[in-house]
This record gives sequence, C-alpha cells and structure tokens, in this order.
Amino acid sequence: MYRRLKTSLLFITLAAVAACTGVPEGISPVENFDVEKYLGTWYEIARLDHSFERGLDQVTATYSRREDGGVKVINRGFNRKEGSWSEAEGKAYFTQTPDIGALKVSFFGPFYGAYNIIALDKENYQWVMICGNNRDYLWIMSRNPNLDQQTINRLLGRAKALGFATDKLIWVDHGEGPTSEV
Repeated sequence: MYRRLKTSLLFITLAAVAACTGVPEGISPVENFDVEKYLGTWYEIARLDHSFERGLDQVTATYSRREDGGVKVINRGFNRKEGSWSEAEGKAYFTQTPDIGALKVSFFGPFYGAYNIIALDKENYQWVMICGNNRDYLWIMSRNPNLDQQTINRLLGRAKALGFATDKLIWVDHGEGPTSEV
C-alpha cells in the first residue's frame, strides 16, 4: 500500500510539473526557431502582472549558451520604490526539438515553468511574444527599449485573438533612471 501511495504521489507530482511546462490549448510555439539568433539582450515592452516582476521597470532578459547545451537566462529590473536593481539567474531547456520555440525555464531549483515563443520576427529577431503554460503569463519583448506602434498593434491583436487579457498588460518604463549595475 505504501509503495502504491508513493508511486501515485510521484505520478501526480510529475503530472503537475509537466502541466507547468506545457503550451496553452489552441496556441502553438513558433517553428524554425534559431536559438543562436535569439541569444543576447531583450527589453521587456509589456507583460501581464505576476508577483516575481511586480514593481519592476527597465526590465531586460539576457540569454546566452550554457555548457550543458541549455540557455542561461539573466532577468534584471529596477524597483523604483525600493531604489534598487533586482536580478535573477535561471536556466532553460527545449521541451521539444531545438527548432521549436518551446522551452522550460527555472529560477528556483528543480521547478520549471513554460517559456513558449508564440510570435517572433523570424527575419531579424527584433521582437518576440512569449507565454507561459496558461493565459495568465504573457510578455512582449524587443531588442530595443521601444517598439514601433504598428508592431505593438499587430502583437496585441494576435494576443487578444488567442484569448489573452491585453487590457491588463503592464507597459514597462525604460525611461530615465539609474543605470548602475546590480
């Protein structure tokens, strides 16, 4: 009985972890993805609210290769209320093949969350839209702190059509402020 209970708990735990790294129903990650073109720094343009970035402006994400074949992730943002920079280092791995923009990312030990690239400037890799495992997580990012309005409108239309609450997006301020390192 104990062994059966232990096996059941393991199955439930694995199912819960897998659910956190999946793709929302009706959404597909981009294909023909090139991680080498994706590496480097991205500026967060907009996001849906969540606790781990709450109150942060001047948010960037920098991606580089890890020795184990994964992707190193450094997220950084300035908390104006506290007057300090916040930085988190994580790791990401493809959940399918490397040419599909579906990854799992971890900032907290063995716990992973979904990182699904659902729209991408495939020609120049200048803008991207990312979601988590459900429609509560959405980010619009750009290689520059400002993204042209035409592209923003196109991404908002796509996000809304996919069922995201675009009216609740937080627009990230990349204006004047401290530029000192963490």
